[in-house]
Amino acid sequence: MSCWPRVTLVDLTTKMIRGAMSQHQATYQQHIEELQSRTREALQREGLDGLVIHSGQGKRLFLDDNHYPFKVNPQFKAWLPVIDNPNCWLVVNGVDKPTLIFYRPEDFWHKVPPEPNDFWTDSFDIKLLQQADAVEKFLPYDKRRFAYVGEYIEVAKALGFENVNPDRVLHYLHYQRAYKTDYELDCMREANKLAVAGHKAAEQAFREGKSEFDINLAYAMASRQGDNDVPYTSIVALNEHASILHYMQCDTVAPKESRSFLIDAGANYNGYAADITRTYSQNDVQNSAMFRDLIQAVDKVTLTLVDSLKPGVAYTDIHLLAHDGIAQILHDTGMVNLTPPEIVEMGITRTFFPHGIGHFLGLQVHDVGGLVNDDRGTPKPAPDDHPFLRCTRMVEARQVFTIEPGLYFIESLLRDLKATPASKFINWDTIDAYKPFGGIRIEDNIIVHRDKNENMTRDLDLN
Repeated sequence: MSCWPRVTLVDLTTKMIRGAMSQHQATYQQHIEELQSRTREALQREGLDGLVIHSGQGKRLFLDDNHYPFKVNPQFKAWLPVIDNPNCWLVVNGVDKPTLIFYRPEDFWHKVPPEPNDFWTDSFDIKLLQQADAVEKFLPYDKRRFAYVGEYIEVAKALGFENVNPDRVLHYLHYQRAYKTDYELDCMREANKLAVAGHKAAEQAFREGKSEFDINLAYAMASRQGDNDVPYTSIVALNEHASILHYMQCDTVAPKESRSFLIDAGANYNGYAADITRTYSQNDVQNSAMFRDLIQAVDKVTLTLVDSLKPGVAYTDIHLLAHDGIAQILHDTGMVNLTPPEIVEMGITRTFFPHGIGHFLGLQVHDVGGLVNDDRGTPKPAPDDHPFLRCTRMVEARQVFTIEPGLYFIESLLRDLKATPASKFINWDTIDAYKPFGGIRIEDNIIVHRDKNENMTRDLDLN
């Protein structure tokens, strides 16, 4: 028996987190300076002296004395990685050192957060708040030229704020959120590392025939993030469940035959998200080789679209290119007896690929500012034929996107297609052979640079 210590995936994940934290000091101050600059511009547009940004507060369940899991205001966590502490406040004006009002109560029922002492603390003038309802003494006395930014309008009004979530301020800040600082890019790389560790463990659990519930546990163990830590509810779907785009349940009993596995799961790091999807086929089941070939075809479409992300290209064009790729697969596999251009022209691809090609990624999984034309908030909606597209902006350097083409066998959409004149061009026997596998989605997280793309997901050997 070896006397060497056993290094597990969990140990490596923990060391990775600790090592990353020490690297952030170099880029964090530049991040704060960028936020200060954006704040100055936003305040000038609105004629304000400052913003008071609320982290949020606990929400009690209806007719209960327990609370929902706390989710921080994204405008708050843009400034600092405090994502689990309600009743905190920021006072910022774009010039002076920001003031952080940090909630630290006397409480023997719950864990009290320690006094802030991390790489980011020197960037703030920190005030400790013991009682949530005593915050007013730390806020500006004259609030007429300060705006409240947050969810709790009744709290803002009670404190005397007349200007709440001003449109011109938020439009500008949301638009600028698309351009990531070096600190933000570092955080998103770390989030991808955590998520990739989880994905590899989840695939192994699927290969072992585990249930959706147990696969989700394997993901949590490897990523070191539970259901309340990940940026969105993980999609862990076996067999036909993979045809449900937002499948949020987890069966506790493994199916008699695990044919396919789709996992759409991410991770959080300092409040920044990863969002990755992979699809797998189990070996030695009926039609598994056919489905595995289909996964590889969709994977090639993903990589083609990633290569097409370039500054100056409209993200809408990437979405339309995805439909060309899906049409080619439908033609090559004999699912549709038409040429690829004819398949697209007749709208058949929308049955098999009904969602958008992706979205901005950052402080939120579906990050803001994707459907506007400028920093004034002028709407730029998705095309009528593709209403679920979440971004219509031009691609630019320092933006981060997901690229996630899919090909699904969704019963309700197939039924609708069968009722149209296009039905005669569909090889329904072939469709029926694929239906037990549910569907496919392959999703990577991409940083666009001026002269190249950085595929954070593939760089970590998740293929």
